[in-house]
Amino acid sequence: MKKQFIYLWLVAAFLLTVARAFTQPIDPWKLSVTKPDPSGYFGITVANGMIGLVSAPAPFTVKEVVLAGAYDQYGRGRVSNFLRSFNLLNCALEIDGKLMDNREVSNFTQTLDMKAGAFTASFDYADKARVVYSYYALRHLPYTVLMDIDIQPKKNISVRVASIMEAPDALRDVQNYYNEIDRPHVVLSLLTSSAKSPAGKLLLCASNTFLFEEKHGHEPRVIHEMWDNNRHLMKFSKELKANETYRFAIAGSSITSAHHDDPLNEAERLTIYARLEGRERLLKFHAQAWNELWKSDILIEGDAQAQQDIHSMLYHLYSFAREGTAFSPSPMGLSGLGYNGHVFWDTELWMFPALLTLQPAIAKSLVEYRFQRLEAARRNAFSKGFRGAMFPWESADSGVEETPVWALSGPFEHHITACVAIAAWNYYCVTQDKNWLRNKGYPILSETADFWASRVERAGPGQYNINNVVAADEWAENVDNNAFTNAAAKANLRFATEAAKLLGLSPNPDWALVASNIPILKFPDGVTREHASYQGKGIKQADVNLLSYPLKEITDPLLIRKDLEYYEQRVPDQGTPAMTQAVFTTLYARLGDRNKALHWFRDSYLPNLNPPFRVIAETKGGTNPYFATGAGGVLQSVLMGFGGLEITPNGIVQLKSVLPAHWKKLTITGVGPDKKTFVVQQ
Repeated sequence: MKKQFIYLWLVAAFLLTVARAFTQPIDPWKLSVTKPDPSGYFGITVANGMIGLVSAPAPFTVKEVVLAGAYDQYGRGRVSNFLRSFNLLNCALEIDGKLMDNREVSNFTQTLDMKAGAFTASFDYADKARVVYSYYALRHLPYTVLMDIDIQPKKNISVRVASIMEAPDALRDVQNYYNEIDRPHVVLSLLTSSAKSPAGKLLLCASNTFLFEEKHGHEPRVIHEMWDNNRHLMKFSKELKANETYRFAIAGSSITSAHHDDPLNEAERLTIYARLEGRERLLKFHAQAWNELWKSDILIEGDAQAQQDIHSMLYHLYSFAREGTAFSPSPMGLSGLGYNGHVFWDTELWMFPALLTLQPAIAKSLVEYRFQRLEAARRNAFSKGFRGAMFPWESADSGVEETPVWALSGPFEHHITACVAIAAWNYYCVTQDKNWLRNKGYPILSETADFWASRVERAGPGQYNINNVVAADEWAENVDNNAFTNAAAKANLRFATEAAKLLGLSPNPDWALVASNIPILKFPDGVTREHASYQGKGIKQADVNLLSYPLKEITDPLLIRKDLEYYEQRVPDQGTPAMTQAVFTTLYARLGDRNKALHWFRDSYLPNLNPPFRVIAETKGGTNPYFATGAGGVLQSVLMGFGGLEITPNGIVQLKSVLPAHWKKLTITGVGPDKKTFVVQQ
């Protein structure tokens, strides 16, 4: 009955999409809403890989600000948690001495321009003015944001604008500052706050300033006002004439002691830098950075809604990570505090391949995150009685195990270690960077291979068992010889051997011996068995099917289809994460079955979308967006499924694949270090 309901839902969604296509064009780059409903509103994120701004359904309001790498131990689970940072872009507007009342707001529209990395809102206020504002997480300045505001008076009015700095409730020992720096060519007004994280581990700081277009000496006078310990503001007043647009901006910076040794002074320095760069230069360099990213794109002809949705997924992955860091995105990226901001296999197996294919420099940051925590992984292996390096199931800033103790995945979901190693190997395969392989990739590969060689229980030829694990299908706890864990371990061992040979080193011969003796279990009819005690129960998420892609453990098309047809019947319609259906899509596309590939493509994300910006939740009907893991899986289904791209030891190649019947053409641009273009046509 559930499956019939989901099928009917998908048909209805498809018909609605078709009907919409005939009534209004679907913009491939813009997501818009008019009169956002606060009761059914799921914000969308503007981010630059370091700082994330989450939208709210009210004018001049940002719901929350999230900063990559800012963790402290507090709240649920006795583990490190992502922290909300200072909200530094909220504003208050008075017109003719009266604070703006949202009940008098009309024609309120919000639009995310994914190509420009800009969130724009506009509204009419009574009969007095039209207001348009846009905010940006500046792509070229990792800790800096900008809000650009136009007030268009319909009659002569007086306005008072306040920029509000607000500390989240979880922070403590808040200190508020206001400084004016007077120079012959400029006056800088700095609204600044600092606070300690809940357990005192971090110092969080933020600062902002107004950017006026008036010449020096004619700017509005700025006044500071203290409300309470957690909130203060600066404001200015201005007389405006009818039909003469008044423009100003607010630039701000947020940084913590996890990012800089002197975050308080640095926050003000960064804000001063933005102020003296000026609005035009800030927007120019921001646009250039996003234009560069979008040289690597996915273009779909024949399905306008899929094109918009794929752009949204790619936009979010680009927004949640950046080049030149050692940070790695959590399942919800910078869209909030979901999963405590921890890093799982979601990064390496689901998000990383799409980023590696289209943005190798960003993907490098994700592997650097693991490399810098290799010593913590060594200590983790040692504490469990193993050799080498064992990466934690949930990781935060230090690289120690951060899984709450009630979750058995912490001590037992060991396949994460192989996922990290496979990502490192794939980074080398795409970039062919032997210096990186020698200095960073091989240490990861060799240490993780040593872990698996010590982890197996040697019971004879073909019986080097990996017992007592939580499977990739997390409903299978404390089972033996899980299919994905075993196959991923084999890949890890083989890649370490291959890497050693490439570097002119002598691989540990035990790696190849262990790899050749780890079993992959089968049912009598040849279907791959998920684990030693598996009898056909429902599964939480993909496990066995990952042996075909991405692990390439199973390559025979007949066996791939046999496993698909068995396990696709065992995924419940609800309550499971979005990635599984994306794997089915990839495999069916490679098998040439365009109809089943399209079915699973739609099922992989359409039932997970939330209004008003079609943000993806983790599960069908879920309310915890944005699920970057699912987006990574769907992007892989387009890149590696319909697009046929394959990562090999010699780089990226293209396999034979098929498109959905109504897709006319798929073009993938900016692939790999050489920025190649791949095309699939009907």
